[in-house]
Amino acid sequence: MNDIILKTTNLTKKYKDFIALNNVSVQINKGDIYGLIGRNGAGKTTLMKVITTLSDRTSGEIELFENSDKDLTQTKRRIGCLIENPAFFPNLSAYDNLKYYAIQKGIVDDTQITDALSLVELTDIKKRKFKNFSLGMKQRLGIAFALLDNPDFIILDEPINGLDPIGISHLRETFKKLNEEKGITILISSHILSELYLLANKFCFIEKGKVIKELSKEELGLECSKCIFIKTPDITKVCTILEQDLQTTKYIVINKEEIRLYDYLDNSSIVNKTLVTHNIEVKELKETGISLEDYFKNLVEESLYD
Repeated sequence: MNDIILKTTNLTKKYKDFIALNNVSVQINKGDIYGLIGRNGAGKTTLMKVITTLSDRTSGEIELFENSDKDLTQTKRRIGCLIENPAFFPNLSAYDNLKYYAIQKGIVDDTQITDALSLVELTDIKKRKFKNFSLGMKQRLGIAFALLDNPDFIILDEPINGLDPIGISHLRETFKKLNEEKGITILISSHILSELYLLANKFCFIEKGKVIKELSKEELGLECSKCIFIKTPDITKVCTILEQDLQTTKYIVINKEEIRLYDYLDNSSIVNKTLVTHNIEVKELKETGISLEDYFKNLVEESLYD
């Protein structure tokens, strides 16, 4: 069983009459890169602030490293976060900026500074003044700040926002290195699903403070993959026909009336003819498949009518 790094139960945050988080329940296991997806204002930053106690919750429970929310003092030391960029001094170097914050944090071992800079590949320019940094370098220094305490879990709020494709690619490789080589569990937010899809192994979609979908990368891939969509009241019979007559098990039953078939993609007419031959009532049969962006858009639109 995977170790639980973070678990929230019915986490709620209210500002007078505005509900910023509405009974949010999520779970992140050790080794996950957990992608939090939502539009601007959906509640991503609020959730991160509540988790890190930068903002008080109204109700609900938080567990960190399997410790209840009544005993988070020590476990918070195992978390690094980049939610609001620290105020770096423009005339100080990367090293001196981190040295300042290391002193604030009570860190006396300067190797933690050099190690953090090395992890984000800023060692070669550690003496360059911050005011001369590119946006990508500034983002990297922010991540180095989050790594100062040698955390087991880092929380990053839209770290790729505003970067060009090369900058995004470099940061993506940095996150993979932190996760795979250093064993750091990562919670990362963005409104760009296509970019997080290349990085994360689990996804949580949030809209108006509510979790509208949580799924693995494999499940998301299947949701978006090209398939034959079949709608019928005879689900059990159709499954039997697919396996016995069409010799395929490449299908998923979505609900009591819907199946996604990932076979016969160029021969949907054969599927339809076979079902009709067996007197199956076919309400709908079509080839389908959507982009990640359209999937996200459809989820949001569907949530508005729930």
